[in-house]
Amino acid sequence: MSDESRAIVQALQKVLVHRSQHPYPHVPTPENCKKRASVAAVIRVRPAFAPVVAASGSVVDVENPSSSPPATLEEFFSQEWVQQGDPELLFIKRAGRPGDRWSGHTALPGGKRDPEDADDLAAAIRETREETGLDLDTAGCLHAGNLPDRLVSTAWGKETLMVLCPYIFVLTSKTSPALQPQPTEVAALHWVSLRALLSPTLRTREFVDISSRMAKHVGPVIHKILRFTMGRMMFSAVRLVPSESVYASSIPGFIPSEGGDTFGTVSGWAQAPYGVPESSKSLAFQQPILLWGLTLGVLADLLDQLPPYNAVALWKYPTFTVPDLRFLVYLFTRKMRRDTASLVSSGSWPNQTAVDSSTEATATTAATVTEAEPIAAVTVAPARNTDEADADRHRVGIGGLGVGSDPKHSMVKIMAGYYDNINVAIGVFLAYRALAAMGLGFYAYRFWQRRRGSLL
Repeated sequence: MSDESRAIVQALQKVLVHRSQHPYPHVPTPENCKKRASVAAVIRVRPAFAPVVAASGSVVDVENPSSSPPATLEEFFSQEWVQQGDPELLFIKRAGRPGDRWSGHTALPGGKRDPEDADDLAAAIRETREETGLDLDTAGCLHAGNLPDRLVSTAWGKETLMVLCPYIFVLTSKTSPALQPQPTEVAALHWVSLRALLSPTLRTREFVDISSRMAKHVGPVIHKILRFTMGRMMFSAVRLVPSESVYASSIPGFIPSEGGDTFGTVSGWAQAPYGVPESSKSLAFQQPILLWGLTLGVLADLLDQLPPYNAVALWKYPTFTVPDLRFLVYLFTRKMRRDTASLVSSGSWPNQTAVDSSTEATATTAATVTEAEPIAAVTVAPARNTDEADADRHRVGIGGLGVGSDPKHSMVKIMAGYYDNINVAIGVFLAYRALAAMGLGFYAYRFWQRRRGSLL
């Protein structure tokens, strides 16, 4: 295995041992929220390639059949095959469901805590078993601590949706258990190397139509105008390259009902000479797998502690696709970004938050950077009591950026005022676009009048 993988394995051991011995504090459920959810960051180590030796006669080659699985993380990482292996993380591709804000998202296995769950950890174990068929409550799996709990809230942080509790698990066997995606909830399961998550070459952008967020407030006509005028918002993302995938083959549309060889059709004849693809639309499970938003925010704390320790440097502030609006966002946020650049370059990303196009999530102690909620204001509200102040410190958006009010958190310092400045940029953009449209209309009207007068 490469030196890069060895370095990641060594760093991962230190991080997981420390996390198991020093877990992040528990975040209680605030008064205005009754939901809690848990997710599982499941890690395995893929052994380095070794040729398969043919069995002699009826003898079956079983490696150490009587040995018991490692009981500690130190014992697991001390094995030579682990030190030579490639660490991987398990992701799920959620099934498409109308009206579900998480539909089609790439995420960690997990879900809402039920009343019968003993605690948040039990909820993570149960949900992972239901969604993936993987039982984490066995001797072949070690619990390796947790990542910061987060309060997930909607846009603007007005409504708290849930408390999100991420836990880390390590599979200790060379051969991972077979996975079985739950077809009503999970479209696919993907094992992705940590090397891929840390690679700069796989960093990309996720494009989100934020005008749909305004449709219920402005109506369909204004919605379409805003969509055409503002374009889409761009968020930092990681393109996942799975080493192994398992699909829920029973989902509708897994085998396409239309398509095939269209060369003999009229459209096929028209497309063939120019090499035009028959369609840019592919099945959901064939789309690029992008990690962004809340899940990227949850994992950022872990990734930034692994070589090459560049998770913060690779992150980009959210912006827009329309050039003039993007320039205004750059202009209005330039001073803020320059003033906080020292925090980003300091190399510390201990506890960050997360955001996507519809929610936010806030971490526990020192906050950090990941994704951001479109058109979400970073509010620093005065704490009315100790519980509310503590809740604000843990608040994040589902896109990955912190909105906590504790000034000691580095993420708050990095993102403080960013969305306020974005809102100002959007206001200036819409105002000057409206004035430009009226000016153009007035000029066209005057031109038409002159032409009409010259013809009379």
